[in-house]
Amino acid sequence: MGNRLRLNEQIVRKAALKPGRDYQIFDNEIAGFAIRIYRSGNRAFTMDYRIHGRQRRYRIGPWPEWTVVAARDRAKELRREIDAEIDPHSARDLQRTAPTVSDMIDRYIEEHLPRLAPRSQADQISMMRKMVEPAWGSRLVTEITKRDVAQLLNEVAKGRARPHKKKPNNRARKLQGPKPTPIRANRLGQALRKMFNLAIEWEWRSDNPAQKFHQRTENSRERFLSLEEIERLAAALERAEDRRGAAIIRMCMLTGARVGEVRTARFDDFNLEFGSWSKPAATTKQRKIHRIPISAEVAQLVRQRRLMVPSGCPWLFPGDAPGQPVQEIRRFWVKMQKEARIEGVRIHDLRHTFASLLVSGGASLEMIGRLLGHTQTTTTQRYAHLMDTPLREGVNAVASIIGAGPKLVHSNEEKSRTA
Repeated sequence: MGNRLRLNEQIVRKAALKPGRDYQIFDNEIAGFAIRIYRSGNRAFTMDYRIHGRQRRYRIGPWPEWTVVAARDRAKELRREIDAEIDPHSARDLQRTAPTVSDMIDRYIEEHLPRLAPRSQADQISMMRKMVEPAWGSRLVTEITKRDVAQLLNEVAKGRARPHKKKPNNRARKLQGPKPTPIRANRLGQALRKMFNLAIEWEWRSDNPAQKFHQRTENSRERFLSLEEIERLAAALERAEDRRGAAIIRMCMLTGARVGEVRTARFDDFNLEFGSWSKPAATTKQRKIHRIPISAEVAQLVRQRRLMVPSGCPWLFPGDAPGQPVQEIRRFWVKMQKEARIEGVRIHDLRHTFASLLVSGGASLEMIGRLLGHTQTTTTQRYAHLMDTPLREGVNAVASIIGAGPKLVHSNEEKSRTA
């Protein structure tokens, strides 16, 4: 290896070029540590070593980007690995082939998301591509920590500025301030938790940094139409020129079904003889066949639609595109909101209203859950407080049967004082 010197900045800087060849100046303190002088004039720190009978050279980094002090510290680390029979080149090769977060996202989208509903797939793909990949895409899967997850979810929860129409005119736009999105952060956290669990199954890492992420408080919205509001909405639907849109909303009100389930309903899903509706697994949120009984009003609505829909069309509510069900009724719903004076009510709130009417009719939470297609009892529990009224009527009925309570009796002395 020739003469050895204790490398320093002056030696590296003044090392002369040798025409036609590269050469090295080795350090006299760390075995194998050297500065390599290239014929081009460039210089780089290297580590020569022998392991498992092979002579190898590891490039630490170029000078002056790497100082002598930094290169010496790295050389000491490499020397310890070599003495422990760990080949630095093998570790570097493994690092180069290790999966990145982008790789994990691609596999997650390809293998897991097809099991979900199309809307859930699109939502998670959007979160992964627009929120996760820009922040972590080039990082290794093993590098992501709990702190990284917490920071990302905090940023999502803060929200972001969005274009906002101040006037109906599309040219009149200005930026609206960031709107907090804590629920969005929770949904992203749940998706990350699932993705890292799969990464453990794929043996890409041994732990899940998103396992116990901080979940923000979610105040579930509960909006129920009053009887007066229901009557106004029913009257507005009766006057509507768009009979297809009116029938969709009426069916949501009469069945408590999700609007997507109603839009994609087929005539073959209904058994009018037995009064039932079997929703295919592909259209339900729980991805299972959901069979519910239907009222005579719903059966009559299906019969009316059969008379209005062209022969051979399978859809209860065919759309404007040939061979497809109706895709969107938002404009119709906005119009109905204004006519019925129920601004701010979502179509999904009709589902809550259906459940509240069931409760007032004495239905149990189990029955409500089955009619609405809930897979978890905690989802149905949101309607538990509505059962206070029938319960109160029950205890009042018991009190009336038992009789009046004890009366307050005054003593003779108290009577004389008050006389």
